[in-house]
Amino acid sequence: MTGTADPLSATPPATAEPEPPGTGRADERHRLTALGGLAALSLDAMASVAYGPESIVLVLAAAGGYGLGFTLPVTVAIAVLLAVLVASYRQVIAAFPDGGGSYAVAKAHLGRRTALAAAASLVIDYILNVAVSVTAGVAALTSAFPGLYGDRVWLCLGVLALVTAVNLRGIAESARWFMVPTAVFVASILAIIVVGLFRDAPASPEAAAGHASALAGNATAVGALLLLKAFASGCSALTGVEAIANAVPSFRTPGVRRAQRTEVALGALLGVMLIGLAVLIGRFHLQPVEGVTVLAQLADASLGQGFGFYLVQFATVVLLALAANTSFGGLPVLLHLLARDNHLPHVFALRADRQVHRHGVLFLAGVSAVLLVASGGDVNSLVPLFAIGVFVGFTICQIGMVRHWERARCAGWRGKALLNGFGALLTGIATLVVTGTKFTEGAWGICLALPLLVLLFERIHRTYGRIGTRLELGRTPGPLTEQRSLVVVPVRAITRLTREALSAALSLGDEVRAVTVVHAEPDAEDRQAAEALRRDWELWRPGVDLVEIPDGHRRLGAPIAAYVNALAAENAFDRITVLIPEVEPARLWQRALQNQRGAVIDRALRRHTDAVVCRLRLRM
Repeated sequence: MTGTADPLSATPPATAEPEPPGTGRADERHRLTALGGLAALSLDAMASVAYGPESIVLVLAAAGGYGLGFTLPVTVAIAVLLAVLVASYRQVIAAFPDGGGSYAVAKAHLGRRTALAAAASLVIDYILNVAVSVTAGVAALTSAFPGLYGDRVWLCLGVLALVTAVNLRGIAESARWFMVPTAVFVASILAIIVVGLFRDAPASPEAAAGHASALAGNATAVGALLLLKAFASGCSALTGVEAIANAVPSFRTPGVRRAQRTEVALGALLGVMLIGLAVLIGRFHLQPVEGVTVLAQLADASLGQGFGFYLVQFATVVLLALAANTSFGGLPVLLHLLARDNHLPHVFALRADRQVHRHGVLFLAGVSAVLLVASGGDVNSLVPLFAIGVFVGFTICQIGMVRHWERARCAGWRGKALLNGFGALLTGIATLVVTGTKFTEGAWGICLALPLLVLLFERIHRTYGRIGTRLELGRTPGPLTEQRSLVVVPVRAITRLTREALSAALSLGDEVRAVTVVHAEPDAEDRQAAEALRRDWELWRPGVDLVEIPDGHRRLGAPIAAYVNALAAENAFDRITVLIPEVEPARLWQRALQNQRGAVIDRALRRHTDAVVCRLRLRM
């Protein structure tokens, strides 16, 4: 039975949270090890190696061959920012072991609205990461097999369904599934770097042969704005660095230490791969060409046109498609924290078996599916929106950590605050440059979505506040009082279901009435059914009055709702309950055989009355 007033839905979700983070009571088998965390939460950052260096090269190509000479310095600057971010988020993990990343930092040190802005930016980034990762992986697949291009939307939805299904089984389960593809990809990139460093010339130029160069011909100077744009574009390789700090509760005990090790390992691997690829770009004098990725050219130059080349391409396709898993590890935990703070529906705070935030996973999958369909599976329509949100979160987090050190004033706090302040300056510049350069390409949508999400969070928070005030949460209630109650039971025929419903009603209220709707102008069939029910009721004599409610419009829910309101107006009872008896089919498909009378009555009562509505289901 379910009532109109569900106390669990209005109270803080902590009362319904069986396993709060950090209690150690959850099943450790369904949490992450450091290696598992690297596989489950770093796919986004790892996969960015496939397009981060290329983003830098494409921007610098506008300045010709001279511009490409700045690939390594720009990459080193990004690696420095990466080191700053890793050091910062390592401290965030220790200071905020319940997860939340920039949201938790901003909430503690920068105020609620700034925290909501950080949360909104992360929500947008996580959703876009899923869409971009899936479409990029499918794009790489359709490049190898052009015949699949027309089915790219269905392929995208298929990959999304696979990743969603794996994550519904638990984040530790997803880590086991994705550990091998991650290891193969990392090993492939490191093999490209190591082999390439021992070559004096490219092993093979076939990958770029016959493709038009994207290099500008006459440029001889590189301006500061171009370098900033290249830096901002290359910073797309840093997306996903924050995911580990957002999902600290998903790690096995000791969670903080494991998460810190995972963060450092991610930063070290990502930094080595980015700088190594940048060195090879300069060593082999590679330039961007149409239709072939820079990573494919590097694999060709280092490994040649053999098994290694195709292994790198295959591993890149798989990892890009599965990089969406980072969002499935981070966003549900963030939604959990927002719901716990009354900024999202409390259903997002609940966890199922295997430590799965099921509603967060399904929400992410649903919104991502809408984006995939709306974009037609085209990655180029989504990339301009990508990475803006995460840089907003980076900047807010860095500023919040500066405030954290100022308040903590622990040993060496000035150096730590200076480090975070420098990081905030770099990520702030990157945010402005990326937003400015991509504004007309769709970034305006992000600028609009961020404040709208914050307003939504605020509205939900105010609504929960009003509910809490009405329920007098936090106050000791007054003494209990006896209330005279009436239970109304809609019936249509005398069956076992009717007997069970009336028996339950007698235990619920002081008085019980059975009601049935009769038509004011009945045809022969209606008249016969009404007379049969009246006659059978007199023969049965259950001790409960049968009330006939006339209606001239052949309605069902509205006449019962009007009758209940008339009873309420008499003030003879303190509480009126309507008990709706229904059959619970043995098979799911048998629900289609039901007439849905109970749902019709339920909807009318909830919409037009203040009665408590209960639905008694008799299992067949």
